[in-house]
Amino acid sequence: MSDSVRIDKWLWVARFFKTRSLAAQAVGGGKVQLNGARVKPARALKPGDELEIHKSGYEYQVRVVLLSERRGPAKVAQTLYEESGESIKKREALREQHRLAGASMPHPQRKPDKKARRQLRDLKW
Repeated sequence: MSDSVRIDKWLWVARFFKTRSLAAQAVGGGKVQLNGARVKPARALKPGDELEIHKSGYEYQVRVVLLSERRGPAKVAQTLYEESGESIKKREALREQHRLAGASMPHPQRKPDKKARRQLRDLKW
């Protein structure tokens, strides 16, 4: 293991993003902050650095524990960082809000038939 790794590469290895290019886009777009500052994708990351990651409406606050340049299994990727307790609580609360919002939306019992589709179309226009 080396003493520093590019931030986009580490985010990909830690499985926060599916591809390295998506990680680089997120860092370049300001969705990832290193120690409270906006950085470029090539910025070197060291153990002990604090990351704030905004992804898919969720926010992760993690501290880098280990560095790796090789993407491995998810269990190994989870050992590369420690997530703060308040970050976990916020994410769980947001997940619960989304679940409740989805449960309160009306869902039809079946697919609309031809007559119902015509009525919906007429209603929209």
